Amino acid sequence: MSSFLQSFLDPRKNWLAKLHMKALSKRLRKYGLRYDDLYDPYYDLDIKEALNRLPREIVDARNQRLKRAMDLSMKHEYLPEDLQAMQTPFRSYLQHMLALTSVLCKRVL
Repeated sequence: MSSFLQSFLDPRKNWLAKLHMKALSKRLRKYGLRYDDLYDPYYDLDIKEALNRLPREIVDARNQRLKRAMDLSMKHEYLPEDLQAMQTPFRSYLQHMLALTSVLCKRVL
């Protein structure tokens, strides 16, 4: 990726990217989700494989967050403010394993 594009997408260098990241963080906190929870394992096989390689506790926590978010959405409610403050929407749990499975899949092919 070109350095111009990288600097354009970097929230530390671009105020528009920072504004977008702040808005996204606010929406994820309302439902108690993390950014990695938005990946769909039925859409991408690398994500499915990465989820299969993660420890069971992490996958169970992901499923619990997704169920809670669906429940809140159907009730037209949000998490209480004190729980929203505790959320960490950009704390990644899937990126490292996803990079590892992508490398392994490329070696096989």
